[in-house]
Amino acid sequence: MVARFGSGGAWAERAARPLRLVAGPGARPTADDLAALRAALLQRDEPGATLARALLTDRTITQAQVRDALADPGAAAPAPVEQFLDTVRVRPSWVDDEQLDRGAEACRTFGFDASRVLAYGSLLGGYRTAAALEPLVRTGRLTGAETARRIAETTEWWRAVTAPGGLRPGAEGHRLTLHVRVMHAMVNHRLEADPSWDRAGRGVPINQYDQASTLGVFSTSFLLHLRLLGVRVSRADGAAVMHLWSYVGALMGVADRWLPHTERRGRRLLYHLLAHDPPPDANSVALARALIDSGAPEPRERALSVATWLLGPAALRDLGLPPRPPWFALSRVASNVAATHVAGRFPGGHRRLLARAERQLRHSQAAGRHPHT
Repeated sequence: MVARFGSGGAWAERAARPLRLVAGPGARPTADDLAALRAALLQRDEPGATLARALLTDRTITQAQVRDALADPGAAAPAPVEQFLDTVRVRPSWVDDEQLDRGAEACRTFGFDASRVLAYGSLLGGYRTAAALEPLVRTGRLTGAETARRIAETTEWWRAVTAPGGLRPGAEGHRLTLHVRVMHAMVNHRLEADPSWDRAGRGVPINQYDQASTLGVFSTSFLLHLRLLGVRVSRADGAAVMHLWSYVGALMGVADRWLPHTERRGRRLLYHLLAHDPPPDANSVALARALIDSGAPEPRERALSVATWLLGPAALRDLGLPPRPPWFALSRVASNVAATHVAGRFPGGHRRLLARAERQLRHSQAAGRHPHT
């Protein structure tokens, strides 16, 4: 058994309680659920691990060959790369292109508030537990200039995934997702070979448990936090967003056992994961402060206002951050209720919301920055 599992005790149960309350009846994990959670801490992405070994140990291929193959999945590639690509060429039978398109469009329609939610709900909330932070620390991507770079890379990937047709083979979202998977596999390979890595305490460096949790913050908690900011997310749009991110998870090497698929399943999974996570540590505090102080996508006081509203004062105190009155968050709630619950329901309303969001996106890309308004 990995020592970190369940080490959060009463803290973890308190932190996970809001998820339990929205997960529906019978949400507490069964004995089988607990056994699967424990096992997931020792499970890696095996196709990715095989490719990483060919790159880093066997040296039978180069990173340039991998990059070329990801850019053009139909081109001939060395055998280790072909074997890896074979695992994603045949899509799962449940993948539906119409649902992928609807999920991507829904994400784009949420506009600037999607960036706010990703930063101060999803990413910041993920830092509240020390579960998956050690690999990030070991790669030197903790604070300083690396914070802005990490946020920019995450934003670029999110935009590529949610672009029209972004997950078609050869599209930028598909390519970047597989690139991230290969990078994760390489980091995992190096850390597993490092004698200082505490496998008994932490499990496999990049494991299925933590990958499932990360996927949950981009899907399940993303939708919950959007609604907290007053954004109307229809049942159909919510289902499509979960479908989109479940396919992203499959491309990332997350086993089907840990894909959310539906909002209800996603809430249960995220509750089970958080309820057995370790509490925050010094890395949590350093990452949280770096994110808030980075000014992306909001200046500090706005960021703290939104974070307090989405995560609650206790979460901010866990992260060494000062809670703030939700003045800016409530202004977004009022604006989003008017735009999405009222104006968005009129004929052509959805089209106008999407057009506005895409204008905002083009403006922020042209300016080379995240939105501040």
